[in-house]
Amino acid sequence: MTISLALQALIPAYLLGSIPFGLILTRLTGAGDLRAIGSGNIGATNVLRTGRKGVAAATLLLDLFKGAAAVWLVRAMLPGAEVMAAGGAVLGHCFPVWLRFRGGKGVATLMGVSLGLAWQIGLAYAVVWIGLLALLRISSVAGMAAAIAAPLAALAIGRPDYAAELGGLAALVLFLHRANIARLLAGTEPRVGGSRKKAEGAAPGDQA
Repeated sequence: MTISLALQALIPAYLLGSIPFGLILTRLTGAGDLRAIGSGNIGATNVLRTGRKGVAAATLLLDLFKGAAAVWLVRAMLPGAEVMAAGGAVLGHCFPVWLRFRGGKGVATLMGVSLGLAWQIGLAYAVVWIGLLALLRISSVAGMAAAIAAPLAALAIGRPDYAAELGGLAALVLFLHRANIARLLAGTEPRVGGSRKKAEGAAPGDQA
């Protein structure tokens, strides 16, 4: 793939991925500036701290959709360049230029690009994410495990090219969850549905 072709795929995917739906929706619904709430993260987990579950669910779905849409659009315009689009969308969500490169942790958007690359990868991601979240009620564990499952699923369906890209993105997700990992090791990572006091105390290491 030439540098020109890579940029044609990467740039629009990055711009689409960088749309801060959490920030936009919280402002439109009168919840204030999401960056001043909890961890300041723009993902669905922090939106949930506003107490607006519907807005958090909408943020999750839109962050997922923008990842899938980036891959689908680039595949339609530049067949074979969808791998670059996958990376661009996740990077856009995690490091949006509009917000001084302070975005989310990429879990929902990574599920979107996984689904966009191949439905089997997206299904594996969803099963691991939802299954572990239901079983353990620890959002960070579910998200990180799902990210790791994506490249393994890509290998299982015979797509090492997808696996390489998804492996790199999984490493990024783990890096962005380093505060969560530290709390897991210390036994202080909060569970979904935990007390408000615990959730506020955990805010600096937000997950979504």
